[in-house]
Amino acid sequence: MKFPGKRKSEHYFPVAEKVRESADPHYIEAEPFYLVGIDQLLVDIECAVEAEFPAARGLKKGESQILADGAAEAIYRELKAGGRITGEYAGGSVGNTLHNYSVLSEERSVALGAISRSITVGDYAFKYIRNTSAKVDLSYLQPSDNAMGRAMCFVTPDGERTFGISKGCMNDLSPEYIPEAVVQKASALLISAYLLRDESDPIFKSTVKACGIALAARVPVVMTLGTASLIESKRDFFRDFIKHNVTCVAMNDQEAMALTGTRDPLLAAENALDLADLVLLTVGEHGLYLAGWVDRPHARRTTHKLHTKSLVDYNTYEFSRPMRREDCGEPLKIYSHINPFLGGPKIIKNTNGAGDGALAALLHDMGARKYHQTKVPRSPKNTVESLTYSSLSQNCKYANRVSYEVLAQNSPRLMRGLPEKEESLQEAYWDA
Repeated sequence: MKFPGKRKSEHYFPVAEKVRESADPHYIEAEPFYLVGIDQLLVDIECAVEAEFPAARGLKKGESQILADGAAEAIYRELKAGGRITGEYAGGSVGNTLHNYSVLSEERSVALGAISRSITVGDYAFKYIRNTSAKVDLSYLQPSDNAMGRAMCFVTPDGERTFGISKGCMNDLSPEYIPEAVVQKASALLISAYLLRDESDPIFKSTVKACGIALAARVPVVMTLGTASLIESKRDFFRDFIKHNVTCVAMNDQEAMALTGTRDPLLAAENALDLADLVLLTVGEHGLYLAGWVDRPHARRTTHKLHTKSLVDYNTYEFSRPMRREDCGEPLKIYSHINPFLGGPKIIKNTNGAGDGALAALLHDMGARKYHQTKVPRSPKNTVESLTYSSLSQNCKYANRVSYEVLAQNSPRLMRGLPEKEESLQEAYWDA
């Protein structure tokens, strides 16, 4: 699926009909399509360490925690001297997702955040820019006098990742640097729970402002939870924030447990639907779930085998396209699940970025929805106010495939899109 972005064909579905409607080429050139994301700009520093290393530095294994700048610098120098730093990359959950979205869609995305005012060749800010897709627009970033933030990723022999965050300027984004017109015209606004860690930080106020602008313009707000310990520490706050500000929530099974109190991923997704309209839940080696709402008259039954886990025949309507609950006259919860593509890569050095890759695929499909809705407004596909272009089932396939690609290349940021033969994965069938 190549739109938003360049398409080899000017025609749109349904392909079975003899007379198909073409998009207006002038419209395509004039109307911008992009994703906006607010991020704590960071450089990821990946380190190979022994199993006891995180605990010895006061870090909880598998979690993301704040390190004092001085402590982070001391650890960095120790690991650098020992030759245990395996790579330094542009990072940040939202930054990774924006990059991957632009690689997949071949379209622009806009990053909002703070970056060092003074950038020199070889420093952390330089490394961030060098490893970010040229299609990620950095022109709206706020310059800061503070150093660049760093996320030290400690990879233990079992493949588990523990993060120690050195803040730098990552929280310096002020509300004045939120461009209202840019947010209003976006296909979605992407944020993370990390932005809301401390209400005294400027980036907290900026995030709340951006969410208000997006919701007023009916731009979907998509939130990735980031780490279970943060959600546990402010569970009531995040549940309330999601309920009032978030359209789609993305999380892994540990974060889902922290948010909902439910260990079973399917039941956790069901619970999260009481807070948000769309849920992406990744479960590692057990694949991923998508859950959403649909108006019963627009529900489409699957042709796949029905599955029962904690919910009976949970995938009955997985061929449906998810909608906002408020747009449903007869709201119905819908679910889909997929196991890892080809069982997952044979060798996985670490799982950094797999969830971000899956979310980038979903955001691409959400952007395609707006693209198609604007370019071909009379299409029968646009008679329903859905959140995505494709069904839950099809989005599971796409997100799953992108996650595989991220895991296979051992990097949270895609170096390229999917292989050419798979670029039309989303267009395999039309969801009538």
